[in-house]
Order: sequence, then C-alpha cells, then structure tokens
Amino acid sequence: MHKYMSLQNELERLIEGDTYRDGDKLPSIRELSRQYQCSMSTIIRTLAELEKRHLVYSVDKSGYYVVKKHHASLSPLSPFTDFATSAPDPDIFPYLDFQHCINKAIEMYKNDLFVYGTAQGLPTLIPVLQKLLANHQVFAQPSHIVVTSGVQQALALLATIPFPNGKTNILIEQPGYHLLIEYLETHKLPVMGIKRTGAGLDLDELEQLFRSESIKFFYTMPRFHSPLGTTYSQQDKKAIVELAKKYDVYIVEDDHLADLEQDSKADPLFSYDRSGHVIYLKSFSKIIFPGLRLGVAVIPGSLKDSFNHFKKLLDIDSSMLSQAALEIYVKSGMFDRHKQKIRTSYDRRARLLTDSLIREQARTDGLFRFPMMKHPGIHTHLVLNEPLSVSRLVPVLKKQFILVESIDRHYLSDFPRENILKLNASTVKEERIEQAVEQLAEVLHKAQR
Repeated sequence: MHKYMSLQNELERLIEGDTYRDGDKLPSIRELSRQYQCSMSTIIRTLAELEKRHLVYSVDKSGYYVVKKHHASLSPLSPFTDFATSAPDPDIFPYLDFQHCINKAIEMYKNDLFVYGTAQGLPTLIPVLQKLLANHQVFAQPSHIVVTSGVQQALALLATIPFPNGKTNILIEQPGYHLLIEYLETHKLPVMGIKRTGAGLDLDELEQLFRSESIKFFYTMPRFHSPLGTTYSQQDKKAIVELAKKYDVYIVEDDHLADLEQDSKADPLFSYDRSGHVIYLKSFSKIIFPGLRLGVAVIPGSLKDSFNHFKKLLDIDSSMLSQAALEIYVKSGMFDRHKQKIRTSYDRRARLLTDSLIREQARTDGLFRFPMMKHPGIHTHLVLNEPLSVSRLVPVLKKQFILVESIDRHYLSDFPRENILKLNASTVKEERIEQAVEQLAEVLHKAQR
C-alpha cells in the first residue's frame, strides 16, 4: 500500500477521535513530514485526499484546519451495546471512496452497462481479482474465476448442480452458516452435520463420514468461523484436504473474512489442494458493505462449465455497475487503504473483547469457556456452564441494554444444540466493550446464584 494511504488512515483516525477539535490547525507540512518520516510531497498528497473527503480545509498562507463530523456516527445513537449484529461497522464504510468509484464506472463503462454481461463476470475485473486472490495464496487461472451475486448465490448453485463424483449429500459444520442451512432445508436437499467446537473437528469422524456416506461436498469456514470465531490449525487444514482427495469429496471453502487475517502464515485450504477438490469462495460484504452483493468463486475445471451454465440461467450476470466500481476501487488502491483501516479497527476491538473476557472468566470462577486464539477475530462464542440458559439470558441482558444472540438458528433442525452464546464486536465501539463484558459477566453470576 502507498505511504500516503497509510498516512491518510492515521490522520483520519486522529481527526475522527479526540486528538483534534473542530477548527484546530494541523501541524505544518514540514512538521508532519518530520513526524511521519516521509517526504513533503507525500504529506501534500495526503492532505489533498483529506480535503476531498471534507475532513480538512486549507487557508492560503496559513495551513490546514480540521473539519469535525458533527454527527459522529452514521448510525442512530443507541443506548444498546450490540453484540448480536454481524454486519460491518457503518461508521467505517467507505461511502465517499466507493461513491467516486461508482461515478467513475458509469463514466468509463457507460455503453457496457446497458447490455447484458457474461455469466463469469466483467472481463476486465477477472484479472484484477486474480491478483487480489493471489495475495491470499489462492493462485487461479482467469478461466476458473467467477463473479457471483454474493457468496449465497455461489452456495445455492453448488448445492443444486450435479458433481463429477456422482454423490448427493452435503456435509456442513454444526453450528454453521444459518442462511445456507435455511436454504438446504427449505429446498429439502440432502444434508448432514458434523460437530465443530472451539478445538475444531473430530477428524476421525470426518473420515468416517467421507468413507461411509455419499458426500457431494463438505462446506466449511476454516478461519474466523461464523458463529464460533475459531480457525483451523495448519495441520488440520492439510488433513482435511488429504481426506477430500482420498475419498473424492469436494470441499467448499468459505473464506468470508480473509481480509481481516493478521497472521501472514495462515493460508487457506485451497493453497494445500493439488487434486482440484477445493472450491474457494470469497465475499466482499464483510470488508466493504453488504449491499455490494458481490462475491468471487474459484471453480475447478471439472465443475466450471456446469457452474457457469446454471449461473447464466439464474441471473445472466451479476451487477455490471457493482463489478465496474469494484474494479476501479481495487485498482486505485482504495481497497487496500480501506482494508488496513478496518483490519486495524477490528483488531483493537477483538483484543479488547478477548482481554475483557479473560478477566471476567477468572473473576466469575469459570462460568463460561471461550476459545483462546493467538490472533483473535472480531467475533467469538461463550460455552455456558449448566444450569445457565442462553434463551433465558437474552431478555435479561436486553434489559441491561446489551444485545446478544443464541446460536440456535446456526444448527440443522435435527442436530443437537450446544449451550452457546455468540458475541460479535464489529459494530460495538471500543469504549463500550470492557464495561459491557463486565455487565454480561455480572448477569451470568447472578443467574447462577
């Protein structure tokens, strides 16, 4: 990422925080250059970008001054601390940047936007996505990359189309992605579950299912699992890929939070696959905003023609305007800048949440357990001791202005449920996390007594 983009993120953070008041003068260009150890031309470019975003204004022969947002939050002020919502924080949505990209896309692709595109995706976007995927150790040929209307569309297609292995059952982790569960049960598709905990999967059970059942594909979220928040070890990733090859089972890897990864050595399942059994899915909803409705799928050659054919019958193409805007957003470097900003913000919240839970776990004599991770994600889960009941705690916590959610909807209707409370801090402000966790622990303590 360019130096000026990193600096822009830092100055935005200071302006939006408590460092500056409305109308405060920023240090001179020379002082900023010395402070951040970069050239004055880099400072000038950064300030020009901030001026475009109406965060500073310049006064001739005087300098640059701060413009504070008089509505600090783009969302309505609420007394609630919301640990239930899994959407991105609206206050760090890249509204202005993406608005610029949409306008530029209309200008650049005005003729193409009025005709149907291809089922695979906007041809000029595909090589941009190829390079983006390579940053996640997903090396794919352009012909295998398909743009979808969100990951949900890709999952619906994969659940429907026939697979080369001729098998029929879909295996999913339990708990797992609630919308996929709802889709499979609504359409009465053959589906089975396998238990996943904070420690991962029982690989012996996975092998037994692969060997004895007609498993078409196994759907998994190897990192930052929703709703558990956990990540497979490298050893487990390799073992799952080997089992898929051995028993001719496809793996559908949903890497929806890949952009939030802090561990440079954490690779996806796809990077270990040498037999063409891993289908890689990536979403842009959690890193940019849900309304974009764009995802990307890397489809093996054995499934490529069938997948594209079914997709064309379903919607002809994904939104051409969104694809064109995404192409400009990524190529301009705006995506990298935003990714660093949201990753840094979420990492601070994740560590605050983890540290607060560690303190309260010790203070409450182990009323709950939660997974300890070297690189914690923005969401996690609490396994509550009996006789604490999640369903009874939810309304009690709501009276304390804390919104939480059980994970019941993340289970197949006939799969045994665990006594688990999920916590997501993506929309919770940093200053609220510690106090909210203290309140949560106090409610658990009282409930047990």
